[in-house]
Amino acid sequence: MSDPQAIFFDFDGVLLDTEPVHWACWADRLATLDVTLTWEYYRDCCIGIDDRVMLRNIACEAKPARDWETLWALYPAKKKLFQVRMTTPPFEAALVDLLPELRRTHRLAVVSSSSCSEIEPLLISAGIRGHFETIVGGDDVQRHKPAPDPYLLAAERLGVSHALVLEDSEAGLASGRAAGFEVLRVGHPSEVVGLLRRRLSGSGTSA
Repeated sequence: MSDPQAIFFDFDGVLLDTEPVHWACWADRLATLDVTLTWEYYRDCCIGIDDRVMLRNIACEAKPARDWETLWALYPAKKKLFQVRMTTPPFEAALVDLLPELRRTHRLAVVSSSSCSEIEPLLISAGIRGHFETIVGGDDVQRHKPAPDPYLLAAERLGVSHALVLEDSEAGLASGRAAGFEVLRVGHPSEVVGLLRRRLSGSGTSA
């Protein structure tokens, strides 16, 4: 396998284990409208997709059905709650230490379905924002994961054609593959350093 020009990281579940916090914040806000969001539903149906798509699905499946825009109106409050609960983001120390090394040899980017306004403050607070040349968030594209658009936009911004994608969700894995890039499946952020070292040494396996 040839060495990639760039490494694209999904954010939630790859760089940082944020999904339980996202779920808890959405569950808290949706409960104000008597809409229940269980962890099992969120885990199986919501991870990796844009929040607007998630809320459309929840609105359709709610009993009685809801207007999804009413649910979307909760987003500012959910975002604020998320920021409060993630004041000290627990990035994996080994990953933080690896980023400067990776940056010397590869172009780095974050490609996520979350908004840049949620991602960037966490990267800044951890002192690692400068390692990533660009962040592609859910607000940057019309078609979200599993469409290839987020990863294609990252490649366009960096001017690269060969990238390695790290993803944890089925939607994200499909997005990276559809963009024509090599994809590594991540089970937890603690796996990222090992996966990258094995792949870049030539012994890794794509998802």
